[in-house]
Amino acid sequence: MLISQMNPEELTRDQITKVIFGDQKDADDGTLHGDCILVFGGSYTSRAVKAVELFKKGRAPRILFSGGDKFGQRNPPEAIVLRDEARRLGVPDESILIETQSNHTKENIMCSLTVLDRAIGLEKIKRLLLVSSPGHMRRCILMLKTFMPPWYQYVWCPDDRVNGQANNWWDDDEEAKRVKAELRKVINGVKGNYFVDDEVNVEG
Repeated sequence: MLISQMNPEELTRDQITKVIFGDQKDADDGTLHGDCILVFGGSYTSRAVKAVELFKKGRAPRILFSGGDKFGQRNPPEAIVLRDEARRLGVPDESILIETQSNHTKENIMCSLTVLDRAIGLEKIKRLLLVSSPGHMRRCILMLKTFMPPWYQYVWCPDDRVNGQANNWWDDDEEAKRVKAELRKVINGVKGNYFVDDEVNVEG
C-alpha cells in the first residue's frame, strides 16, 4: 500500500510496526558495505555506539555525525556530543566528519550533502549506512530519497536501544505515543509533499 493511501487511525499494531520500523527486507543483514555511515542528530549516544560498531567491523571508512544545537536547546551541538563519544570509543579523527548547522531531520540531510560532497564527492557515493533511532528510520529514508541523489542505496542500521524497538514499542506508554506521532509525521509528510511517497507491504 502507498503511504499516501494510509489512514493512521485504521492501521493495526502490526501494520504500524511495518510502516515505521520496516520489515525483514529492510533489515541490515550485516553484509553490505557503504561509503560512509550517516548518523542523524539526537541526544542519545547509543547512535554513536552503533556507528562505531559498524565502523570497527569495516562496513564503511568514515562516519558523518549530523546535528546542531536544535534551535539553541543543545549545548554543545548534537554532532559534537556524538563525535566525542566515537572518539572515546577509539575512532580516529581522520575517519570522522561532522556538521553542526542542522536543527531537524530535513536539515540533517541538506547540511550533510555539502559535507559529503567536500569530503568524498557526491558523484562517488553509491551506498550510505544510516544510523538513527529505530522509530525514525522510515522518515529518514523517505527524506533521503527526496533530497539525496537518486542512485544512492541505503542500509537501515538503527541503534540498539532497549525500548522503542519493533518488537516492544507498544509496551511503554511514552514509546507508543512517540511511534504514533511518528506515524502521523510520515503519512502527513507524504500527503503534504514534504517527501516522496513509497510502497509499504502492510499485509501478512
